[in-house]
Amino acid sequence: MTRETKSGDTTRDVLRFTFRHWRDQPRYVALIVAAMMTSTLADVFMPVFAGQLVDAITVGAAERDAALRVALMAFAFMTGLGLVTIVMRHLAFYGIVELTLRVMNRVAQDAFARVQRFSTDWHANSFAGSTVRKITRGMWALDLMHDTLLLALLPSLVVLVGSMVVLGLHWPVMGLVVAIGTVTFIVMTAFLATRYVAPAARLANAWDTKVGGTLADALSCNAVVKAFGAERREDSRLSRVLDKWQSRTRRVWQRGTNSGTVQFIALLAIRAAIIGTALWLWWNGQATPGDLAYVLTTYFVIHGYLRDVGMHINNLRRSVNDMEELVEIHREPFGVVDRPGAAPIRIRQGEIAFDHVDFHYAGHETPLYSDLSLTIRGGERVGLVGPSGSGKTTLVKLIQRLYDLSGGAIRIDGQDIAAAQQASLRSQIAIVQQEPILFHRTLAENIAYARPGAGMAEIERAARLANAHDFIMRLPKGYGTLVGERGVKLSGGERQRVAIARAFLADAPILILDEATSALDSESEVLIQQAMERLMEGRTSIVIAHRLSTVRALDHILVFDTGRIVEEGSHETLYRKGGLYRRLCDHQGLKFTRGRGVGLAAE
Repeated sequence: MTRETKSGDTTRDVLRFTFRHWRDQPRYVALIVAAMMTSTLADVFMPVFAGQLVDAITVGAAERDAALRVALMAFAFMTGLGLVTIVMRHLAFYGIVELTLRVMNRVAQDAFARVQRFSTDWHANSFAGSTVRKITRGMWALDLMHDTLLLALLPSLVVLVGSMVVLGLHWPVMGLVVAIGTVTFIVMTAFLATRYVAPAARLANAWDTKVGGTLADALSCNAVVKAFGAERREDSRLSRVLDKWQSRTRRVWQRGTNSGTVQFIALLAIRAAIIGTALWLWWNGQATPGDLAYVLTTYFVIHGYLRDVGMHINNLRRSVNDMEELVEIHREPFGVVDRPGAAPIRIRQGEIAFDHVDFHYAGHETPLYSDLSLTIRGGERVGLVGPSGSGKTTLVKLIQRLYDLSGGAIRIDGQDIAAAQQASLRSQIAIVQQEPILFHRTLAENIAYARPGAGMAEIERAARLANAHDFIMRLPKGYGTLVGERGVKLSGGERQRVAIARAFLADAPILILDEATSALDSESEVLIQQAMERLMEGRTSIVIAHRLSTVRALDHILVFDTGRIVEEGSHETLYRKGGLYRRLCDHQGLKFTRGRGVGLAAE
């Protein structure tokens, strides 16, 4: 696809996107269009009465009384048209405020809703800062788009077409001159905007998005930056991105300046043609002084609107460029979608069955799982162990249906999860991640995220079960303490206990625990292990284990290697077997002795 073709397609896509949202607000669009057209038609007829006024005051003394009446009538019409213009423009601006705010609100909500539902892979490959930049830049571009189309280009086209018609009815040659000049100017301006300036603007916007991503990446990882004293390094990294952004933006602005100069040259040519034609008509006795006044007044109106048309087309091009990435978000497929007619899933026992499951990551040549079958009984506590990349984490992601299968089925209590609503499935699975993520909200809000309607008594009970209540009460604002972005104000152990409290409050029949005790101090580890033991009681529990001491007391252990379950059984059985599990245990210094709890230290 050529650059020119892409530019035209992009403009059409953005305009279709805008008009689709206009259809949701028909009353405001109709009000704006009607008010602006009425206001603009008043501008079209204003020069007619100006010409009549000039003719009236240039008559001889014998006809002064009659001329006065004509002059006063013309003056009255001019004043009336001025009042109509004021009232109609006020109504149009009232309408544009409501229309723009409603559409911006809807567009931001829709974009946020789509991004929230995009696949795990999409989020893993996207900068959060860049995504925010795309949405906010596109949202504010709608403001410029509405003003340009409804308050600027629409009245400009009405004035230009109306002036052509009125002049052409009186002097066909003048109408022809105005028509040729106007059409040529508009086509030239549109060509410069879409074929000369727009490609450069598109590249500049891409670098603007990279600026947002670079800023967000460094600021969100500020703790790492400080840990390595790398402030200057990050300054240099941003400087390189900004240098690219500066050079690309300079090219856009320079091309915009060149385009403006060409437009002013064209306007000068049109002015010369119109005034020259008016003088020719007067010299040949086809125009009176009043007619000349009418033509000149009309020309100044046309000149102002034509000059503004160039600016409006450039604004339209800029708003289209700024909205491109927002529209692209709306074209992005969700990845994992609910089937038509998907129903809520009801989980009671929590039995999970993999039935001849095939799974293939996009971009990978070989499948991770091929004909994988296993059953986890309701209430069973199962550990997943194995080398990195062996398929442990993917297994729990498939249970949450974060990916669709390539073949086979996963059933919970006999229900195919692919036929269930994703929200209902995930609401019945509690997860405690290795690196828990908290919102920059209060501790109470973070714990209650699992069940927003929970009262403070329920929140405190969950915190006590998670061994989190005591440290929370030591904080200045207790449960009302804000935890910082991603929970940075809390220690790793404190974040883990808040995440466990959230899981307690969810009270879900299925529990997934990603090793939560690695890299913690011994006191925090003991508190978290105690909380995890309480949390697993009565639930189907799946524990992803990096430290094998965590899984010794579990009911069943699955040993993964390159997407296959190569061993399974209890800790004692697998250790005696002398296979991969035994080698992993020996590597960690873990002996045969059975532990009394989920996470007793290796012996």
